[in-house]
Amino acid sequence: MTTEIIGIVATFIITLLLAIPLGKYIAKVYQGDKTFLDFLNPVERFIYRICGIDVAKQMNWKEHLVALLVINLVWFVIGFVILLTQGWLPLNPDGNPNMTPDLAFNTAISFLVNCNLQHYSGETGLSYFSQLVVITFLQFVSAATGMAALAVLFNALKERTTTHLGNFFDYFTKSITRILLPLSLIVAVILVFSGTPASFDGKDTITNLQGDTVQVSRGPAAGMIAIKHIGTNGGGWFGVNSAHPLENPSYLTNTVELVAQVIIPIALVFALGFYLNRKKLAVMVFGVMTVGFLCLLVPTVIAEVNGNPAITAMGIDQSAGAMEGKETRFGTGISAYWSVVTTIISTGSVNSMHDSSMPVSNLTLLMGMMINAFYGGCGVGILNFFIFIIIAVFVAGLMVGRTPEFMGKKIEAREMKIAMLIALLHPFLILTGTALSSYMVTADSSIAWLNNPGYHGFSEMLYEYTSSSANNGSGFEGLGDNNPFWNITTGFVLILGRFLPIIGPLAIAGLLAQKKYIPEGAGTLRTDTATFGLMVFGVIVIVAALSFFPALTLGPIAEYFSLY
Repeated sequence: MTTEIIGIVATFIITLLLAIPLGKYIAKVYQGDKTFLDFLNPVERFIYRICGIDVAKQMNWKEHLVALLVINLVWFVIGFVILLTQGWLPLNPDGNPNMTPDLAFNTAISFLVNCNLQHYSGETGLSYFSQLVVITFLQFVSAATGMAALAVLFNALKERTTTHLGNFFDYFTKSITRILLPLSLIVAVILVFSGTPASFDGKDTITNLQGDTVQVSRGPAAGMIAIKHIGTNGGGWFGVNSAHPLENPSYLTNTVELVAQVIIPIALVFALGFYLNRKKLAVMVFGVMTVGFLCLLVPTVIAEVNGNPAITAMGIDQSAGAMEGKETRFGTGISAYWSVVTTIISTGSVNSMHDSSMPVSNLTLLMGMMINAFYGGCGVGILNFFIFIIIAVFVAGLMVGRTPEFMGKKIEAREMKIAMLIALLHPFLILTGTALSSYMVTADSSIAWLNNPGYHGFSEMLYEYTSSSANNGSGFEGLGDNNPFWNITTGFVLILGRFLPIIGPLAIAGLLAQKKYIPEGAGTLRTDTATFGLMVFGVIVIVAALSFFPALTLGPIAEYFSLY
């Protein structure tokens, strides 16, 4: 067990050591400074030319949002049509059929919004053409969309008074060519040399150690698995995700995938400090996020390595921890680390089954997605954290009797209304969806969504909407979710849970950028101190507790006490 803990600590330290220089590099990319990938300039200029984009044109925050929403609408339509017709399209050696309209609707939205909620099984639900042209493509552009939106926020906070916030298409393109694509290539190469498939061959027939003949899916998996982690997308080429030995062949690839999925969210925090030349602010943000991460990680690891007390009471050895649903190659400790990492950011990939985790783990995984601001996904994690900063600044201003200010700009009624609407939207989507599904289960005995009744069944429904609203994509697989009700309702939650939390922070940033800059004085509230960080952390805890504690008591908390 000591070895597993060392593995957890080493993985986080490696991630941090790589994230700091990457954050500095990302800041240079968005500032337009020289980098070692400047040889890609001709490629980017070619893209701009054939698309008719003038990257020299400065956009205000409204123009950024229009560009973001319109281009995402185009991608949705294209993806939806391909999924409906994939059975008739090329690169389908295994003969996978067309998706039903409701499943295609859910899948296209899910990958568009960086959630990758899979109501289908990867190797049997999609053709190679769909995996590449829809899924892998959307994994690149959805991550780049969030990063481009964050670059707009960076600009708005940096400039004293302006309506010129850069060019969305420039930020978007460079996010792919300079950041996502190079990192994905590195991860894909490691996966290929470790045994992950990267060909267009169909299923292969093998004979296992028991002498049984089985069909094993293959395909160009390595590239998709790389960007699903680098872009905090999630999903899986194979149905069981990174618990599949071809998707995650060894402890080396397990570590690489763990580092890959969290490196950009952490790097973007440091990029904030480098871009604004406010390193103390970045340290404050990183500190709050890391404390929150540890508050979720420590009890999860303890719960998993100690095993199930109900099984221990039966006299069964639990020295290996709670092994149900875990990868025997990796153990309970690193699986617990993966589970927390994948839920505090928006990856949602798994190397063990969350539905089999202990109730304490279920609680922390849900809390990570409910808060949705401890590192978070590519770009959107800091956008969500920005909302909590605005609320904390306003509350602190009321406490000291001063007009709330952040980065030299007054926080007034319009900004606070937007911040509160966004803060309330997340629990509204989760709790409304869970209440509706719970009512339908109790009102109609013929509905057979749940394989687990009682507390755990409620947790399964709560988790599905939480994962959808947080754009996470992981799930409790005891829930039968591939049906019109879940495909459609979670589809709408996915849309609202993705785009409104982007629109809100950018609107606030745009409004603040237009205001007159107020130089810092003796009475200015410092927002780069440990004291203010504690204030932000308190706001996050209070908002999350007030919003979600009643629902959590009906699910994982009640299930925890039932074990004793």
